[in-house]
Amino acid sequence: MVDTQEVYEIRVEGHLGPGWSEWFDRLTVTPLEYGQTLLIGPVADRAALHGLLGKIRDLNLELVAVCRK
Repeated sequence: MVDTQEVYEIRVEGHLGPGWSEWFDRLTVTPLEYGQTLLIGPVADRAALHGLLGKIRDLNLELVAVCRK
């Protein structure tokens, strides 16, 4: 299987500001209504995706959705 850079949308509970973008590998960080945050952008490969999910876990954020675009 060949890993290619895909765009992902990751939705979490809780508000994070745009300043978190660098922490999340430069994904765009957008606070949404109802106390959620959308992280969106290219993810290099499966290992990078697992790294992002690990950061969400480490911040004790509830994962709402992960969608590949």
